[in-house]
Amino acid sequence: MAEQNLTVRSVAPSGNWDARADSYAGRIGLGNRLMLLVMLVLGVFAGYAVIAAPLPLHWQVLFAVICLLAALLLNRIEGRLVSIGLMALSTLLSARYIYWRLTESMDYSDPRYNWVDITFAFGLIAAELYAFTVLMLGYLQTLWPLQRPPVPMPRDVTTWPTVDVMIPTLNEPVAVLRPTIIAALDMDWPRDRMRVLVLDDGKRDEVASLCHELGAIYVRRPDNRHAKAGNVNHALESSTSEFVAIFDCDHVPTRSFLQVSMGWFLKDRQLSMLQTPHHFFSPDPFERNLGTFKSIPNENELFYGLLQDGNDLWNATFFCGSCAVLRRSALDQIGGVATETVTEDAHTSLRLQRKGWNTAYINLPQAAGRATESLSGHIRQRIRWARGMSQIFRIDNPLFGPGLTLPQRLCYLNSMLYFFFGLPRIVFLTAPLAFLLFDAQIIIASALVFAAYALPHLVHAQMTHSRLQGPYRYSFWAEVYETILCVYIVLPTMLALISPKFGKFNVTAKGTSRDRNYFDRRIALPYIILLTLNVIGFAVGLWDLFTKFGENADSLVLNLLWTCYNIVILSVCTAVAWEQREIRRSVRITAELPARIKLPDGGEMEVRTLDLSEGGVMLRLPRAVNVPLGTRMQVALMPDYQVVWTDADITRSSGEILAMKFAKLTLPQERQLVYAIFGRADAWLHWAERRPPDKVGTAFSKLFSLGLGSAKKAISPSKR
Repeated sequence: MAEQNLTVRSVAPSGNWDARADSYAGRIGLGNRLMLLVMLVLGVFAGYAVIAAPLPLHWQVLFAVICLLAALLLNRIEGRLVSIGLMALSTLLSARYIYWRLTESMDYSDPRYNWVDITFAFGLIAAELYAFTVLMLGYLQTLWPLQRPPVPMPRDVTTWPTVDVMIPTLNEPVAVLRPTIIAALDMDWPRDRMRVLVLDDGKRDEVASLCHELGAIYVRRPDNRHAKAGNVNHALESSTSEFVAIFDCDHVPTRSFLQVSMGWFLKDRQLSMLQTPHHFFSPDPFERNLGTFKSIPNENELFYGLLQDGNDLWNATFFCGSCAVLRRSALDQIGGVATETVTEDAHTSLRLQRKGWNTAYINLPQAAGRATESLSGHIRQRIRWARGMSQIFRIDNPLFGPGLTLPQRLCYLNSMLYFFFGLPRIVFLTAPLAFLLFDAQIIIASALVFAAYALPHLVHAQMTHSRLQGPYRYSFWAEVYETILCVYIVLPTMLALISPKFGKFNVTAKGTSRDRNYFDRRIALPYIILLTLNVIGFAVGLWDLFTKFGENADSLVLNLLWTCYNIVILSVCTAVAWEQREIRRSVRITAELPARIKLPDGGEMEVRTLDLSEGGVMLRLPRAVNVPLGTRMQVALMPDYQVVWTDADITRSSGEILAMKFAKLTLPQERQLVYAIFGRADAWLHWAERRPPDKVGTAFSKLFSLGLGSAKKAISPSKR
């Protein structure tokens, strides 16, 4: 293996690393934390008077207008303190709404109200209380994202610790596993201080041969107990390294991964785990089926872009199973990776925190993997996560037990409570139907009074979320992601609460393909049923509005608007079930990189890549060159790193554009290609730079057009 250059390439944020690292050593200082605590306490006491103050309707409307104007003015000012102010204002108005709901809109003592009214009413208020709780915990969780920078490694490489890089696998294709092993072996770390172990629970001879070819260590265990957690624990029995880095078999690390991650372990001797983002270079089912890849943040970006950074402030970052480094002595103290739940990663970090260990998060993507490749696979993966978090909530609830600070307990609690959104989401999708179809009185108040309290709560929460989450999740998309999953996670989460041992670990399939477009009717059936009910409810409500001559007109209009919103969300969910044809097994990455080609006349030309994959590359030439199709040429990717010439056949020659298909690669050529696609330190840092900022109106308009497109597909066979 070629000698490596142990130098981190430009991956750090601007500024002096050492100075910034020192400033983050203790996270936000004790004085600032005490100040925040005092502000919160004072805010609670001062806010209660506002929350509980009874106001006539016109004064409530005036109060809401003043608050909205204040929020609009504040929202124009940059700064974290202003964001905290908007959180406080949103909290005040949401709490006022919940107080009003509990004290003035729930009086069912009148015998005119029957059990139908009461059942629907208490179902809705329970869902609203859940949403309010998650909203408040979410504000705490994202109060001040830490934005921790890397700590540079010492210049003396003989002081660097030993690391075992573990790649668990079960049944994934060798083609998926191969680049991960190559990239792991090529990480910038002293060869005598790093080993790459492939943990094969599939017991496959072809994987053993692959490891022998590439120079990795093949590990096979006699059984498959405890799935991935058991696989890692088995490897730990024969591991003697000071640290363990873990990658899922499709998560390809950059060369700089260890240098970016390891510095904090030398700085903080109590640091047990450092997590980096899970970045995905392929579109997930939402992005592929809706055509939103790179133009709209995907489902994972909120968690890895904001929530984990927010957790880091409170020393509550948790392990996500891949793209992370763990201290071996800390794992030994808790008996290895947790095996009692199917989310062994989060449970492991919770146990480490209980023992007094620290955790950390660096928001620099230093590895990239494949997203789930079908909606059904995506749902199965999320069901596992939901069931696992429910299991932890049941058997190792963060609110109880020793070792955690209050903010840690609340951050872990919010991460677990989130996965109970299934039933509340179904309630919100069906609540207006109770009035439209059954004339159920679910709120004892006029529609105008309800709107005067509810709209400020909803508008300010949306505005605050857009400010905080805009770069990572566009407005209204949370409803789409949750609606897709809600009907599927209700039963697993409830059963896990009753019987934590229910269910088993399942592996998300990667590297699959589809040779046709199709509509996944089985997966889409719940959305179709809910959509049909909402359309029926809307039609009935519209009929009543025009035939009853103004009777309950305000309530009808309010519920019709609510139903319209639900129809848009459910239509988009149905659109996601239109699985798009996918025959390319190697994902094509858009990247403008230096390259060099040898021309047929023997000369060389400096060029730039437009995109590249494991199968070929498209180049932009400085001038037009006429090359016949099928001509074999040579190309060198990233020659500034090292010059490796690769044979390739011309598949397209159009002016200044040249497309090439690689011939069979030697191992040195393959290593260079893996470096060019995946291994660069800055490979994924600028992924979403050109994405437009979140705008509430634009986001809803996009959802509306996607839902309309789904309706057109349903009635037009030619569009399928």
